[in-house]
Amino acid sequence: MQTFTAEAYKLHFYISEETLGQIRSVSPQILTQLPQLVDDFYERMLSYPKFSAYAESEAQVQHLKNLHLRYWQSFWAAKVDENYIQSRKRIGEVHARVGLPMDLYYDGIVLFSKLFKTFFQQEKIASFDLWTAYNELLNMDTALIVDRYNSISNEVLELQNASLSTPVAQIWEEILFLPIVGIMDSKRSKDIMETVLNQIASKQAKVFVLDISGVAIMDTAVANHLLKISKASRLMGCRCILSGISPAVAQTIVELGIQLDEIETSGSMKEALTTAFELSGLQIASL
Repeated sequence: MQTFTAEAYKLHFYISEETLGQIRSVSPQILTQLPQLVDDFYERMLSYPKFSAYAESEAQVQHLKNLHLRYWQSFWAAKVDENYIQSRKRIGEVHARVGLPMDLYYDGIVLFSKLFKTFFQQEKIASFDLWTAYNELLNMDTALIVDRYNSISNEVLELQNASLSTPVAQIWEEILFLPIVGIMDSKRSKDIMETVLNQIASKQAKVFVLDISGVAIMDTAVANHLLKISKASRLMGCRCILSGISPAVAQTIVELGIQLDEIETSGSMKEALTTAFELSGLQIASL
């Protein structure tokens, strides 16, 4: 899908002011019931093991509920501007980066549509024009989300095809550096940890810089892998510094509610290396 302005997207998907007016006309009734509808949605979806794997704690479930609530509040407000378009693309990016299967996304859309349709019938506000308007706007949202999802997924595949080796470099006495590129899973995390700990022991390293600028997906599993590597390094007397957190990954971490408090982070590779040198008692002098 090409990148358009908000007005161009509306034109492309045949969304008129009449369409948006239909949605806004029932917005007051819908908004009062949205929290309950979101609760009903999660009660149903959490019964599926495939979905519950993405909601590991009550706090995370509540976080996801809040995200869904904000999404539908925006939908029923029907103010389709540039911010609206970007928020939909951002959803697609987050889904791709956390590895949410597309079939789960579609299951969620179908279930929410069922919940809304039932609500329309109960409130006696169901009409052909309203349901048509709902589907037209939802079609645009879905297209924006899926298009961005596919773009990020393609980037992930490219990184998967790149070298997935874990070369630990000694950049100075007592300082090790490891750039991670591609996908982090349980097996690769274990291999990385074994390699890192062996190098820490053999090089007597005191500082270890782990760069994740090439990590394709950041989810709770990846965060846990990073925590394990950091803790294991500390047990061997070596401090671990995490660098290369991109703006997109940082936003994903925040939106998922992932806690990386136990890992020392830096804003850039330069900052990480400067910190590593300082911890080793070295100074960088300008020529």
